[in-house]
Amino acid sequence: MGDGSDIMVSAGRDALRARAALLGAALLFSTGGAAIKSVALDAWSVAGLRSGVAALLLGLAWPLAWRPGPSVVVAVPYAATLVLFVAATKRTTAAEAIFLQSTAPLYVLLLAPVWLGERVRRQDVLALALMGAGLAVLLTAQAPPQRTAPDPVGGKVLGLASGLAWALTLLGLRAAARRGAAEPLGPVVWGNALAFLACVPVAWPLPPLRAVDLGVLLYLGAVQIGLAYLLLLRGLRGVPAPQAALLLLAEPALNPVWAGWVHGEWPPPLAWVGGGLVLTGAAAQVIFAKQST
Repeated sequence: MGDGSDIMVSAGRDALRARAALLGAALLFSTGGAAIKSVALDAWSVAGLRSGVAALLLGLAWPLAWRPGPSVVVAVPYAATLVLFVAATKRTTAAEAIFLQSTAPLYVLLLAPVWLGERVRRQDVLALALMGAGLAVLLTAQAPPQRTAPDPVGGKVLGLASGLAWALTLLGLRAAARRGAAEPLGPVVWGNALAFLACVPVAWPLPPLRAVDLGVLLYLGAVQIGLAYLLLLRGLRGVPAPQAALLLLAEPALNPVWAGWVHGEWPPPLAWVGGGLVLTGAAAQVIFAKQST
């Protein structure tokens, strides 16, 4: 009797630690917008150096991730996601950049029937409608240029592209999982390496780096990407995928808060409405998927 109680207590603690790891990952991911805006370098430089640090540290911590295979193919859209998100964040508000990237499940639902042969279920229609409405609101929200968001229109275009690239990444990961590709950090390491190789030649020669820029870039690569993904993997081992997806929605919810607190950057009210619809649609899609299993 006592042994059974001990096992239940231990399992409960493991589940709690896994949830805490996922929330920690979401918290670290959410600081990306504010941190990117704190670096006085262009998008190519920030994206390249951030990914270079992340690829180096994750590759050292997880050498098996360098094995060639399906991970290399999936790494291409993931690298595009990394670069496009930085470029969008540099041009528009952090809120609009992350909300537009969060429309990825909309594209996944639309493309999965063609790519993976997965049908859109009736319960997915509500999620599609919510995310589609949120996307429409985000695109119509008008905000004047500001110091930390000098090109809102261009940023929205890049944010849309980052959402599509992230959707292609998710579809590629799902297809790779069907083929038995089991290395979880492979696409992350290869994707960051590709982003570094793509960005640095464009950004070169780099301007002089301030100490604060160097510190923030190291944080972005080592902590906001590197440590966050290690926490993500730790959490995914102990939490079912639908629960994990819901916990990770804390990232787009907190991202604008950090940017507002650090930079005084607040998006127009319509952007909050659009973002709320997108996140509600994403949550609904996860909940319906959980109920159907």
